Amino acid sequence: MIDDPRRRGEALHDFYAAVAPRLFDQMVETGEVPAAALAAPAHRARREWECLALHACVRGLVAAGGFNLETAAAIDAFHQRVLEAWTLERDAGEPLIARRERLADRYAEYGAIGQEGGAAAAADVPARVGAAWAAHVAGGDFGEHLASLAGSLQEVLAEGAAEAVRIAG
Repeated sequence: MIDDPRRRGEALHDFYAAVAPRLFDQMVETGEVPAAALAAPAHRARREWECLALHACVRGLVAAGGFNLETAAAIDAFHQRVLEAWTLERDAGEPLIARRERLADRYAEYGAIGQEGGAAAAADVPARVGAAWAAHVAGGDFGEHLASLAGSLQEVLAEGAAEAVRIAG
C-alpha cells in the first residue's frame, strides 16, 4: 500500500476517474436506467452514480487500510481531488455547492444503510443501497434489476478500490 496518505487518496481518485464512468456507461447500456434520468440539464442518473461510486471508493479505502488518522488523511486527499475535478468541469449543470450537499446527504444515507441491522443484515446492504440509489434516480418507478445492478456495481467498485490502493504501493 502507498505509505503517504495524501498520495494514497490521489491514487484512489485516479482509480475512480478511470473506472467509475465506464461502469456507469455499462449500466446505461443495459437499458435499465430511465431515459428521463439521463437527460440534460440535470443528468440525475450520472450525478447519483457519482455519489454512489465515491461512497464505494471511500469504503474500499477504509477496507484496505482500516480507519485511522492516515486513512482520514487519504480520504481528505481523495475528496480534494474530486473537488478540483468538479471545479474544472465546464458544463457541470449545477452549482458546486449543490453537488457537495448531495454527496454529503448520500454518504449519510448509504452509511446509515450499512449500519442498519448489524452483521446479520450485512448481506442485504448492497441490495438496499442499490434500491436507495435507484429511488433517487427513478423515483418510485424503478425495476428490481436496476437496484440490484447498482448495488452489485457499487460492491465491485469498493472491492476494486481496496485492491487498487493495496497494490499501488
